[in-house]
Amino acid sequence: MTFRRTFVASAVAAIALCTGLSAQAQNMVLKATDTHPAGYPTVVAVESMGKKLEAATNGRIKMQMFPGAVLGQEKEAVEQAQIGAIQIVRISLGVVGPVVPDVDVFNMPFVFRDIPHMRAVIDGPIGAELLDKVTASPARLVGLGWMDGGARSLYTKKLVKSPADLKGVKVRMMGNPLFVDTMNAMGGNGISMAYGEVFSALQTGVIDGAENNPPSMFTSNHYTTGTKYYAQTNHLIIPELLVMSKVAWDKLSADDKTLVKKLAREAQMEQRVLWDKSVEDYSAKLKAAGVEFVPVDQKLFFDATAPVRAKYGTKFTDLMQRIAATK
Repeated sequence: MTFRRTFVASAVAAIALCTGLSAQAQNMVLKATDTHPAGYPTVVAVESMGKKLEAATNGRIKMQMFPGAVLGQEKEAVEQAQIGAIQIVRISLGVVGPVVPDVDVFNMPFVFRDIPHMRAVIDGPIGAELLDKVTASPARLVGLGWMDGGARSLYTKKLVKSPADLKGVKVRMMGNPLFVDTMNAMGGNGISMAYGEVFSALQTGVIDGAENNPPSMFTSNHYTTGTKYYAQTNHLIIPELLVMSKVAWDKLSADDKTLVKKLAREAQMEQRVLWDKSVEDYSAKLKAAGVEFVPVDQKLFFDATAPVRAKYGTKFTDLMQRIAATK
């Protein structure tokens, strides 16, 4: 009886061990998606992350990247991630803001002094805390890291150097009341409009300008519509999120989770190097095409948008103070 009990116990232990090894050795293919096209800095950085992940796990975990919104726009991609159909997604803050309100603090005008300040915030304790809040939220997403979305500035058909120059100028803004209010406070007439409609609206004069970063202005061909002035207001500096499906995350071992987080951080750093190069290259292309980059006194626009920060920032008072204090 003793021998039999020992034999059974040993057999059970062996089965458990094999099961554990099987789970650890199980092959996994992570589908990653991005609305940006192939070659875009966020896409390249995540592809690099996938190669490192495959090498580190000896091919046990692989990644397939689907750029250019082929698996759906951000809203659809997030919905698929929530059920585990997609595993890795690069998304804008607007998608998670409704369930993690604190991330909306990054949407306010001039909440960051400049790009280096934004990077110091997302690389530090505040960035880590907000990723944890995404993970702990009902969104069923795990916050892996941040991506640099650059600084947004004005491009218009008339020269703009101050808020006074924006009087009567119709400027397309992203579909969020905060952004429309921002443009109105800056002196212009904010027009909420889908991104895909901007090119024709600029061509036909429905709007007089828009705002975005240099790579987006060039790749969207907006610079061909007569918007030859790029006023460097940098009024919005909004980072983006890299997230993983909670369904897929829960299937990873503790070691694999640590590895994914490590490689996501490396992707965060690699993407910004690619982004800086992209901004430099596309700025040069815009200038070569005749676009004039116009330096402005940002304090004029900062002061003008104070009412917007007061209106939308009340619930973020402590967080904004911590952001401002970040060196």
